[in-house]
Amino acid sequence: MWNWAEQGRTERNAAAGDVDAFARGSWMNVLMIAPGYPDEMPLFCRGLSTFGAKVYGISDVPAQNLPEMTRRHLSGYLQTPQLNHEDAVVAAVAAAWAGRQFERVICLWEPGVVLAAKLRATLGVPGLGVEDAIAFRNKDIMKARVAAAGIRTPKHRGATTAAEVREAAEAIGYPLIIKPIDGAGSMDTFRVDDGAELEAALKRMTHVNHVNIEEFIEAEEFTFDTICVNGEMQFFNIGFYRPRPLVARTVEWISPQTLCLRDVDSAWVAGGRQMGADVLKAMNPGNAFTHMEWYRKSDGEVVFGEIAARPPGARTVDLMNYVCDIDLYMGYAEAELRGTFSLDVTRKYNAINIFKRAQGHGTIRRVTGLEQLVQRFGEHIVNIDLLPVGATRRDWILTLISDGYLTVRHPDFAQACMIADAVGTDLQLYAS
Repeated sequence: MWNWAEQGRTERNAAAGDVDAFARGSWMNVLMIAPGYPDEMPLFCRGLSTFGAKVYGISDVPAQNLPEMTRRHLSGYLQTPQLNHEDAVVAAVAAAWAGRQFERVICLWEPGVVLAAKLRATLGVPGLGVEDAIAFRNKDIMKARVAAAGIRTPKHRGATTAAEVREAAEAIGYPLIIKPIDGAGSMDTFRVDDGAELEAALKRMTHVNHVNIEEFIEAEEFTFDTICVNGEMQFFNIGFYRPRPLVARTVEWISPQTLCLRDVDSAWVAGGRQMGADVLKAMNPGNAFTHMEWYRKSDGEVVFGEIAARPPGARTVDLMNYVCDIDLYMGYAEAELRGTFSLDVTRKYNAINIFKRAQGHGTIRRVTGLEQLVQRFGEHIVNIDLLPVGATRRDWILTLISDGYLTVRHPDFAQACMIADAVGTDLQLYAS
């Protein structure tokens, strides 16, 4: 059931340039859920280990299937039952590591947030409790808590049967959004404009047991991302989607963009920035990386969307790093382990990820336009991560990253968007 792999700490810390970890007093045992997935998790594992923690990972995959970076920075690993079998995982951890004292239980992957809280309760570890964790996962409870703090939220209801969904639609009115109550991203999320579309959505969601039905907000969609210590914001980022995720996830030919803004003091985002701070007070995240989505209507009204007790996905943490030329994987580790945040957050650039979807199906056969884009924009293209020719095309419905992405940055917002749009139109991947 479990696999233990103790490793030498001194060599690894020396290789990481962190031989003074003992002197800094950051040394502690950290239990990390899913240290190898999603793709950013090995970098968080690296940050915690390099900053002086002994990181013990748990997941439901064999140790040999973990990414090499994760294996290098773990002090121990336990293969558990499936992570959604929370009580069985808690029992396995308690039995396998009885007598070992953990100072932190960390989960930066949304499906494991409640599991992490249950482990904290069992192991006597401080941090986000079960009730607060459930509020971050259950969108109906979440919106009720936020609304109780006087923050504008969409009208919403939870439902567990088709009849309840129809009743909620009648009460809320069209257009509306139907999504899993504990979903992440835009998976299994549908805009519904009338009764016929509602019935079609219900047929596509028979595998979902509990849904949230909410008022559709016609607006621009932003993010407010933070690193918190004891619920107090140490770092924040404001992001922007082009187009809205619901559109990007339903139209295949689009090259979706996620942006992180240089100018976070403008009137354009002031309402969302204030709302983000108010939401944190209402939600009580403790020590956390948080990811909030919010809307700005054409009349300037801001509306809460949802918040998660984890970082944004789709390599958005990397985007934040490109904005400031910093390493937030290390910044989060400092906040978690020491309760401080010392990175210099001087915002220099707007940074944008542009995700590409190949035309056709099967194997990537050719890529066009990349060389010309690099010649044209040079230093403003800071990262290229595309599937190579010969690779099998990914399912664009299941992953925003799709068949790869480019990262661009520029101090001027309009110029950054122009370059990103050129990548969207001029770079093409073809599959057959």
